[in-house]
Order: sequence, then C-alpha cells, then structure tokens
Amino acid sequence: MEKLLRRTTSDKVFAGVCGGLGKFFAIDPIIWRLIFLLGTIFGLGSFILVYIVMWIVIPKEQNHE
Repeated sequence: MEKLLRRTTSDKVFAGVCGGLGKFFAIDPIIWRLIFLLGTIFGLGSFILVYIVMWIVIPKEQNHE
C-alpha cells in the first residue's frame, strides 16, 4: 500500500497540514506544530508562507464512511 501525504480532517487545529505530516512521517503532530511555531517566530514569518502553500498544495484526505 502506498503512503500519500494528505491534510487530515480528524487531527487538525487549523487546516490539517501538521496532522497530515504527522501521519505521513509517523511523528506526533504536536512536534510539527512546534516546528512551524518556532520557524515562524525565528524565521521572521517565512514559515507562515510555507504553511499556506502546503495548505493549498496538499489535498484533503477523503472520508470513507
């Protein structure tokens, strides 16, 4: 089974990007959220642009009900 990067609908705070990264890399989404937070603070906001691009580019996962 191939692994696809998708924005999550179940583990999201804002757009599901960090939850999707957490599932894809098998890392707790809180770690990704901290990376984006620290990157935004110390990268003078450049990580906000990265997050927005990822939000647009990464498709949302499909709910199979």
